[in-house]
Amino acid sequence: MLTVKELVKHYPLKAGRFSTSEEKIHALNGVSFTLGKKQTLGIVGESGCGKSTLAKTILGIQTQDSGSIILDPPDTKMQYIFQDPYLSLDPKMQVKEIITEPMRAAGMITKREIAAEAAKLLEMVGLPKDWGTKYPHEFSGGQRQRICIGRAISSRPGIVICDEPVSSLDVSIQSQILNLLLELQEKLEISYIFIAHNIAVVLYMSDIVSVMYAGYIVESATPQELYANPLHPYTKLLLSVVPEIGKNKRIFEQKITGEVPDLIHMEPGCPFYSRCPVHKDICKTAVPQLKSGENADHSCACWLYQ
Repeated sequence: MLTVKELVKHYPLKAGRFSTSEEKIHALNGVSFTLGKKQTLGIVGESGCGKSTLAKTILGIQTQDSGSIILDPPDTKMQYIFQDPYLSLDPKMQVKEIITEPMRAAGMITKREIAAEAAKLLEMVGLPKDWGTKYPHEFSGGQRQRICIGRAISSRPGIVICDEPVSSLDVSIQSQILNLLLELQEKLEISYIFIAHNIAVVLYMSDIVSVMYAGYIVESATPQELYANPLHPYTKLLLSVVPEIGKNKRIFEQKITGEVPDLIHMEPGCPFYSRCPVHKDICKTAVPQLKSGENADHSCACWLYQ
Protein backbone atom coordinates (compact mmCIF):
# COMPACT_ATOMS: atom_id res chain seq x y z
CA MET A 1 0.00 0.00 0.00
CA LEU A 2 2.92 2.34 0.67
CA THR A 3 6.44 2.46 -0.73
CA VAL A 4 8.96 4.96 0.63
CA LYS A 5 12.26 5.27 -1.26
CA GLU A 6 15.38 7.14 -0.13
CA LEU A 7 13.46 9.79 1.80
CA VAL A 8 15.58 12.79 2.80
CA LYS A 9 14.47 15.73 4.95
CA HIS A 10 16.81 18.44 6.23
CA TYR A 11 15.64 21.47 8.23
CA PRO A 12 17.42 24.82 7.61
CA LEU A 13 19.03 26.09 10.80
CA LYS A 14 17.88 29.65 11.55
CA ALA A 15 20.09 31.33 14.13
CA GLY A 16 18.30 34.68 13.87
CA ARG A 17 16.22 36.95 11.66
CA PHE A 18 19.24 38.23 9.75
CA SER A 19 21.22 35.00 9.76
CA THR A 20 22.55 33.74 6.44
CA SER A 21 23.64 30.35 7.78
CA GLU A 22 23.23 27.47 5.34
CA GLU A 23 23.60 24.80 8.01
CA LYS A 24 20.86 22.18 8.23
CA ILE A 25 19.54 19.61 10.70
CA HIS A 26 19.73 16.18 9.07
CA ALA A 27 16.42 14.68 10.21
CA LEU A 28 16.00 11.94 7.56
CA ASN A 29 18.93 10.53 5.60
CA GLY A 30 17.62 8.18 2.92
CA VAL A 31 14.87 6.18 4.63
CA SER A 32 13.26 3.35 2.61
CA PHE A 33 10.57 0.78 3.45
CA THR A 34 7.35 -0.81 2.20
CA LEU A 35 4.00 -1.33 3.95
CA GLY A 36 1.50 -4.00 2.92
CA LYS A 37 -2.26 -4.30 3.44
CA LYS A 38 -3.31 -5.07 7.05
CA GLN A 39 0.37 -4.90 8.00
CA THR A 40 1.90 -2.99 10.89
CA LEU A 41 5.31 -1.45 10.44
CA GLY A 42 6.84 -0.53 13.78
CA ILE A 43 9.32 2.36 13.89
CA VAL A 44 11.37 2.46 17.09
CA GLY A 45 14.17 4.73 18.27
CA GLU A 46 15.05 7.31 20.87
CA SER A 47 13.83 10.92 20.82
CA GLY A 48 15.31 12.94 17.96
CA CYS A 49 15.99 9.99 15.65
CA GLY A 50 13.50 11.23 13.02
CA LYS A 51 10.38 9.15 13.75
CA SER A 52 7.88 12.02 13.86
CA THR A 53 9.53 13.79 10.91
CA LEU A 54 9.10 10.57 8.93
CA ALA A 55 5.40 10.44 9.84
CA LYS A 56 4.75 14.08 8.96
CA THR A 57 6.61 13.76 5.66
CA ILE A 58 4.61 10.69 4.65
CA LEU A 59 1.38 12.57 5.41
CA GLY A 60 2.49 15.61 3.42
CA ILE A 61 2.64 17.95 6.41
CA GLN A 62 6.35 18.29 5.64
CA THR A 63 7.82 18.26 2.13
CA GLN A 64 10.74 15.94 1.54
CA ASP A 65 13.97 17.28 0.05
CA SER A 66 14.33 14.16 -2.09
CA GLY A 67 13.02 10.63 -2.35
CA SER A 68 9.56 9.32 -3.17
CA ILE A 69 6.35 8.34 -1.35
CA ILE A 70 4.11 6.07 -3.44
CA LEU A 71 0.58 5.01 -2.45
CA ASP A 72 -1.12 2.02 -4.07
CA PRO A 73 -3.87 2.76 -4.92
CA PRO A 74 -2.98 6.46 -5.26
CA ASP A 75 -6.21 7.62 -3.57
CA THR A 76 -5.50 5.68 -0.36
CA LYS A 77 -6.57 7.76 2.63
CA MET A 78 -4.20 8.27 5.53
CA GLN A 79 -5.01 9.44 9.04
CA TYR A 80 -3.03 10.22 12.19
CA ILE A 81 -3.33 9.34 15.88
CA PHE A 82 -1.49 11.91 17.97
CA GLN A 83 0.63 11.25 21.03
CA ASP A 84 -1.18 13.61 23.41
CA PRO A 85 -4.94 12.98 23.73
CA TYR A 86 -5.34 16.21 25.71
CA LEU A 87 -3.83 18.63 23.19
CA SER A 88 -5.28 16.93 20.10
CA LEU A 89 -8.97 17.44 20.96
CA ASP A 90 -10.71 20.82 20.60
CA PRO A 91 -12.17 21.61 24.06
CA LYS A 92 -15.00 23.65 22.53
CA MET A 93 -16.32 20.86 20.30
CA GLN A 94 -18.68 18.08 21.30
CA VAL A 95 -17.38 14.54 20.88
CA LYS A 96 -19.83 13.81 18.07
CA GLU A 97 -18.38 16.73 16.10
CA ILE A 98 -14.78 15.72 16.83
CA ILE A 99 -15.14 12.07 15.95
CA THR A 100 -16.97 12.70 12.66
CA GLU A 101 -14.88 15.68 11.51
CA PRO A 102 -12.86 13.72 8.88
CA MET A 103 -16.10 12.34 7.44
CA ARG A 104 -17.62 15.81 7.16
CA ALA A 105 -14.42 17.22 5.63
CA ALA A 106 -14.48 14.46 3.00
CA GLY A 107 -18.18 15.01 2.26
CA MET A 108 -19.09 11.50 3.42
CA ILE A 109 -22.01 12.56 5.66
CA THR A 110 -24.46 15.42 6.14
CA LYS A 111 -25.18 17.35 9.34
CA ARG A 112 -28.26 15.22 9.95
CA GLU A 113 -26.14 12.07 10.01
CA ILE A 114 -23.55 13.29 12.52
CA ALA A 115 -25.24 11.93 15.66
CA ALA A 116 -25.93 8.48 14.18
CA GLU A 117 -22.41 8.09 12.74
CA ALA A 118 -20.83 9.32 15.97
CA ALA A 119 -22.80 6.71 17.95
CA LYS A 120 -21.48 3.94 15.68
CA LEU A 121 -17.89 5.14 16.02
CA LEU A 122 -18.11 5.49 19.80
CA GLU A 123 -19.33 1.90 20.07
CA MET A 124 -16.50 0.73 17.82
CA VAL A 125 -13.89 2.23 20.15
CA GLY A 126 -15.53 0.92 23.33
CA LEU A 127 -17.39 4.00 24.55
CA PRO A 128 -21.14 4.43 25.22
CA LYS A 129 -22.89 5.51 22.04
CA ASP A 130 -24.84 8.27 23.83
CA TRP A 131 -21.72 10.17 24.90
CA GLY A 132 -21.59 12.21 21.70
CA THR A 133 -22.90 15.37 23.37
CA LYS A 134 -20.13 15.42 25.98
CA TYR A 135 -16.99 17.59 25.81
CA PRO A 136 -13.33 16.45 26.01
CA HIS A 137 -12.81 17.69 29.58
CA GLU A 138 -15.36 15.11 30.77
CA PHE A 139 -13.14 12.18 29.73
CA SER A 140 -10.04 10.47 31.12
CA GLY A 141 -6.83 10.19 29.13
CA GLY A 142 -7.60 6.67 27.94
CA GLN A 143 -11.13 7.66 26.90
CA ARG A 144 -9.80 10.69 25.03
CA GLN A 145 -7.40 8.47 23.11
CA ARG A 146 -10.30 6.20 22.16
CA ILE A 147 -12.03 9.28 20.73
CA CYS A 148 -8.86 10.13 18.79
CA ILE A 149 -8.78 6.58 17.41
CA GLY A 150 -12.44 6.84 16.42
CA ARG A 151 -11.73 10.10 14.61
CA ALA A 152 -8.81 8.49 12.77
CA ILE A 153 -10.85 5.54 11.50
CA SER A 154 -14.04 7.50 10.75
CA SER A 155 -13.19 8.25 7.11
CA ARG A 156 -12.20 4.59 6.49
CA PRO A 157 -8.49 5.21 5.82
CA GLY A 158 -6.25 2.55 4.36
CA ILE A 159 -3.28 3.65 6.50
CA VAL A 160 -3.22 5.08 10.01
CA ILE A 161 -0.02 6.53 11.46
CA CYS A 162 0.11 6.01 15.23
CA ASP A 163 2.63 8.46 16.67
CA GLU A 164 3.40 7.18 20.20
CA PRO A 165 -0.33 6.66 20.90
CA VAL A 166 0.12 5.19 24.39
CA SER A 167 3.24 6.92 25.74
CA SER A 168 1.22 9.53 27.66
CA LEU A 169 -1.20 6.99 29.18
CA ASP A 170 -1.05 5.00 32.42
CA VAL A 171 0.51 1.57 32.05
CA SER A 172 -2.78 -0.03 33.12
CA ILE A 173 -4.55 1.64 30.17
CA GLN A 174 -1.88 1.11 27.53
CA SER A 175 -2.65 -2.56 26.85
CA GLN A 176 -6.37 -1.76 26.39
CA ILE A 177 -5.57 0.84 23.72
CA LEU A 178 -3.07 -1.44 21.97
CA ASN A 179 -5.57 -4.31 21.84
CA LEU A 180 -8.26 -1.94 20.54
CA LEU A 181 -5.95 -0.94 17.68
CA LEU A 182 -5.36 -4.62 16.84
CA GLU A 183 -9.10 -5.37 16.87
CA LEU A 184 -9.86 -2.43 14.58
CA GLN A 185 -7.06 -3.45 12.22
CA GLU A 186 -8.55 -6.91 11.83
CA LYS A 187 -12.09 -5.60 11.41
CA LEU A 188 -11.37 -2.69 9.04
CA GLU A 189 -8.27 -4.09 7.27
CA ILE A 190 -6.17 -1.05 8.17
CA SER A 191 -2.40 -0.80 7.77
CA TYR A 192 -0.50 0.88 10.60
CA ILE A 193 2.76 2.73 10.89
CA PHE A 194 3.32 2.42 14.63
CA ILE A 195 5.89 4.81 16.07
CA ALA A 196 7.28 4.52 19.59
CA HIS A 197 10.47 4.74 21.64
CA ASN A 198 9.44 1.70 23.72
CA ILE A 199 10.74 -1.32 21.82
CA ALA A 200 8.65 -3.77 23.89
CA VAL A 201 5.42 -2.09 22.72
CA VAL A 202 6.62 -2.05 19.10
CA LEU A 203 7.53 -5.75 19.20
CA TYR A 204 4.02 -6.53 20.49
CA MET A 205 2.21 -4.52 17.80
CA SER A 206 4.24 -5.01 14.64
CA ASP A 207 4.64 -7.40 11.73
CA ILE A 208 7.91 -5.73 10.77
CA VAL A 209 10.10 -3.61 13.06
CA SER A 210 12.49 -0.95 11.78
CA VAL A 211 15.01 0.56 14.18
CA MET A 212 15.90 4.22 13.54
CA TYR A 213 18.98 6.10 14.65
CA ALA A 214 20.01 9.65 13.66
CA GLY A 215 17.74 9.71 10.61
CA TYR A 216 18.72 6.25 9.32
CA ILE A 217 17.02 2.84 9.51
CA VAL A 218 19.80 0.70 10.96
CA GLU A 219 17.97 -2.65 11.24
CA SER A 220 14.70 -4.18 10.06
CA ALA A 221 13.19 -7.61 10.77
CA THR A 222 10.13 -9.43 12.09
CA PRO A 223 9.65 -8.91 15.83
CA GLN A 224 10.45 -12.56 16.55
CA GLU A 225 13.69 -12.43 14.56
CA LEU A 226 14.71 -9.05 15.95
CA TYR A 227 14.19 -10.18 19.54
CA ALA A 228 15.91 -13.54 19.11
CA ASN A 229 18.78 -12.41 16.90
CA PRO A 230 19.47 -8.64 17.07
CA LEU A 231 22.43 -7.64 14.91
CA HIS A 232 23.04 -3.91 15.10
CA PRO A 233 24.76 -2.72 18.31
CA TYR A 234 22.10 -0.04 18.77
CA THR A 235 19.28 -2.62 18.57
CA LYS A 236 21.09 -4.72 21.17
CA LEU A 237 21.30 -1.65 23.38
CA LEU A 238 17.54 -1.02 23.09
CA LEU A 239 16.72 -4.63 23.91
CA SER A 240 19.11 -4.73 26.85
CA VAL A 241 17.02 -2.21 28.77
CA VAL A 242 13.68 -3.99 28.31
CA PRO A 243 12.76 -5.33 31.78
CA GLU A 244 11.81 -9.00 32.13
CA ILE A 245 10.56 -10.56 35.34
CA GLY A 246 12.94 -13.18 36.70
CA LYS A 247 15.51 -12.73 33.94
CA ASN A 248 18.91 -11.05 33.94
CA LYS A 249 19.41 -9.57 30.50
CA ARG A 250 22.94 -10.04 29.13
CA ILE A 251 22.30 -9.25 25.50
CA PHE A 252 24.60 -6.22 25.52
CA GLU A 253 27.33 -6.29 28.15
CA GLN A 254 29.72 -3.73 26.62
CA LYS A 255 29.84 -0.34 28.29
CA ILE A 256 28.24 2.46 26.26
CA THR A 257 30.25 5.68 26.07
CA GLY A 258 30.42 8.64 23.70
CA GLU A 259 27.86 11.21 22.59
CA VAL A 260 24.89 11.11 20.24
CA PRO A 261 25.83 12.40 16.76
CA ASP A 262 25.61 16.07 15.87
CA LEU A 263 22.68 16.20 13.42
CA ILE A 264 23.94 19.54 12.05
CA HIS A 265 27.54 18.54 11.41
CA MET A 266 27.15 14.90 10.45
CA GLU A 267 30.36 12.88 10.35
CA PRO A 268 31.07 10.84 7.18
CA GLY A 269 30.89 7.41 8.82
CA CYS A 270 28.31 5.34 10.70
CA PRO A 271 26.10 7.57 12.88
CA PHE A 272 26.49 5.17 15.84
CA TYR A 273 30.30 5.19 15.65
CA SER A 274 30.95 7.42 18.68
CA ARG A 275 28.83 5.22 20.99
CA CYS A 276 29.56 1.80 19.52
CA PRO A 277 31.90 -0.41 21.62
CA VAL A 278 32.64 -2.76 18.70
CA HIS A 279 33.37 -0.31 15.85
CA LYS A 280 36.03 -0.89 13.19
CA ASP A 281 38.18 1.56 11.22
CA ILE A 282 35.82 1.58 8.22
CA CYS A 283 32.92 2.63 10.48
CA LYS A 284 34.46 6.09 10.84
CA THR A 285 34.73 6.82 7.13
CA ALA A 286 31.72 5.20 5.39
CA VAL A 287 28.02 4.83 6.15
CA PRO A 288 26.93 1.16 5.91
CA GLN A 289 23.94 0.39 3.69
CA LEU A 290 20.86 -1.49 4.89
CA LYS A 291 21.36 -5.02 3.53
CA SER A 292 19.97 -8.47 4.25
CA GLY A 293 22.10 -11.53 4.91
CA GLU A 294 21.19 -15.22 5.07
CA ASN A 295 17.70 -14.26 6.26
CA ALA A 296 16.08 -12.21 3.49
CA ASP A 297 13.60 -10.71 5.98
CA HIS A 298 16.34 -9.42 8.27
CA SER A 299 18.42 -6.45 7.12
CA CYS A 300 21.06 -4.50 8.98
CA ALA A 301 23.21 -1.42 8.30
CA CYS A 302 26.42 -2.37 10.06
CA TRP A 303 29.96 -3.06 8.80
CA LEU A 304 30.25 -5.99 11.22
CA TYR A 305 27.95 -7.99 8.92
CA GLN A 306 28.94 -6.67 5.49
